[in-house]
Amino acid sequence: MFKNPDEQARCTLLKKIKTIAVVGLSPNAARPSHGVARSMQGFGFRVIPVHPAAKEILGEKVYARLADIPEPIDLVDVFRSAEFIDGVVDECLALGLKAIWIQEGIVNEAAAARAQAGGMTVIMDRCIYRDYRDFCRAGDSDR
Repeated sequence: MFKNPDEQARCTLLKKIKTIAVVGLSPNAARPSHGVARSMQGFGFRVIPVHPAAKEILGEKVYARLADIPEPIDLVDVFRSAEFIDGVVDECLALGLKAIWIQEGIVNEAAAARAQAGGMTVIMDRCIYRDYRDFCRAGDSDR
């Protein structure tokens, strides 16, 4: 059964990353993905939207796929239903990405296990915003 890294390991990850590709980032400000990504931008992270139909979200150019992003990605944050996680993991593994954060309420144990077996750090069924705000932000002078 999948187990998330502990709080300290999650904070260590969040403190060393700069660029977050957000798969499923909605252009609709009422959607959780939009609010979370906007908050992460406010904390100083570079957010790169991944959405097949939008052109710009939160002042950033949108890419249809992770493979289209022309710069290094430190972390992939996923706001897609569980049945789509396999495809996101496949793309991450093909690109050699090192970390994936699957948002709160989304669970795909098999995909998480494949990502871990492929050498990725995996956080699943947790909110990146809440973890950063509640556990990691204090004393973070780099942001």
